[in-house]
Amino acid sequence: MRLLLDTHAFLWWITDDSRLSDRARRSIAAKTHTVFLSAASGWEILLKAGLGRLTFLQDPERFIPEQVAVNGFEVLPVHLHHVLRIHSLPRLHRDPFDRVLVAQALSEQMALISGDPQIAQYPVDAVW
Repeated sequence: MRLLLDTHAFLWWITDDSRLSDRARRSIAAKTHTVFLSAASGWEILLKAGLGRLTFLQDPERFIPEQVAVNGFEVLPVHLHHVLRIHSLPRLHRDPFDRVLVAQALSEQMALISGDPQIAQYPVDAVW
């Protein structure tokens, strides 16, 4: 199975945060799954860090790629067809980053690891 991490799921995984559900944790850890982090999540993390809403002990430009590598994740670029897919999504969620992730998951036929109840309203395989 191919899994796309919501930004909070990535952050909670790398910090071993208890808010990450057991099902999500097992899915991410499963050796049979390929886990992706969207480039959009990297952008969201850097924006929040720049606003002071997230803090890192290391430079996030180095820390995020290191965590992707250490955890064996792959990076999913944001392609034009991902962005265009957003147009056909119902307006259930106002967060543009979450809408990109939903569009990517649908376009790439991936399950989306997310604890966001609004994500589960989309026709995406939401894992939590």
